[in-house]
Amino acid sequence: MGTWISTWPSGPGDADLPALLCLPPAGAGCQQFRAWTPALAGTAQVYGVQLPGRENRWREPMPETFGEAVEAIAAELRPIAAGRRLVVFGHSFGGLLGYEVARRVTPAALVVSACRAPGHWDGAGRGIVDDDEELDKLFDTAGMDPAFLDEDTRSLMVEMLRKDAQLSLSYTHVPGDRLPVPVHAWGADGDETVTAQELAGWAAITTAGFHVHRVTGGHHAVLRRPETVLEHLAALLREDVAAPAYAAGPAPGPATSAP
Repeated sequence: MGTWISTWPSGPGDADLPALLCLPPAGAGCQQFRAWTPALAGTAQVYGVQLPGRENRWREPMPETFGEAVEAIAAELRPIAAGRRLVVFGHSFGGLLGYEVARRVTPAALVVSACRAPGHWDGAGRGIVDDDEELDKLFDTAGMDPAFLDEDTRSLMVEMLRKDAQLSLSYTHVPGDRLPVPVHAWGADGDETVTAQELAGWAAITTAGFHVHRVTGGHHAVLRRPETVLEHLAALLREDVAAPAYAAGPAPGPATSAP
């Protein structure tokens, strides 16, 4: 079995820097975050979460449940994060994974983008698992130009997206304790898959403050033009960002995996 977390060191001193854990959207691998390493050189070491069935883990089977994936990621993350400032960033489906990982390995901050709050995820993937048109919609807004993909590669990637949507169906939100860390939620004004209400729901899972950040574009706008979010992540990693003033609402509690 391959490892669940990849990294791309830029120098021998990276292990002494804060750590940024990045979780990609459904159907994608973590190699896209390798391009973030130069922008954060000297500020943080970038790590990416790699689920089975893609890139260097292409031949490995998918986990049976969402919870199985979260536990495996958290187990690998604990020794990486020991003694370091940790910020977790997740995009879309990766934001949900990042939230559950943050419940097990507490970061300094959780940053999610294009991701509905945990309480809005129950059954969220059911509408697209068997709908090729909906899968194509999500794929066509991904952080790459479909024109550069041949049909076979595209079919494989759409199938991977389907499997991740299926994995999300094993996720169940259960009320419980809120996270003791600030949460920053990024959304795009043209995102047709995550509503403003679903994004605002993240306020209810933290006791340490909540901020919403808006950009222009579609569902994957933050990944397509990451300069602004990278500046924000760098500030969080350096502890330059003041505590958000927006108070979180009543606690809906943590989320767990369905059996």
